[in-house]
Amino acid sequence: MKKAKITAYVDATLFDELDGLSVRRRVPKTQIIEAALASFLSPDGAEQSEAAIVRRLDRLTRSLERLERDQEITTEALALFVRFWLTTTPPLPDDTYAAAKAKGKERYGGFIQTLSRRLAKGSTLTKEIIQDSPAERTGSTDSID
Repeated sequence: MKKAKITAYVDATLFDELDGLSVRRRVPKTQIIEAALASFLSPDGAEQSEAAIVRRLDRLTRSLERLERDQEITTEALALFVRFWLTTTPPLPDDTYAAAKAKGKERYGGFIQTLSRRLAKGSTLTKEIIQDSPAERTGSTDSID
């Protein structure tokens, strides 16, 4: 292949970087400049960059969809619990209210301690639901994702 000569002026610091790279890699400066120009002029560079961005956006989208699903599960579980609790818990008589309030504070403190331990361990309800699901126990390959 026939080569054409080109003369270009570059900043002195850029030339020093080029010279250093040439020495470190033990290749001629011309070869480095040719590779840089080919990369810069190649339409594939922009397509590769766009493809990488699309892959990242797809991963982010899937991640957000999982977060949304987990939030829906959490909200539904909380709503079911509150509905069940409200329909099954009778109102307290006035004379036992103070004792029930003290017991409620004690139980709430235990709840906060348990929650703190679980969060510190990384144990989550979502993981437990997945582990306890019938598909997991039977070895089914059906997937939510």
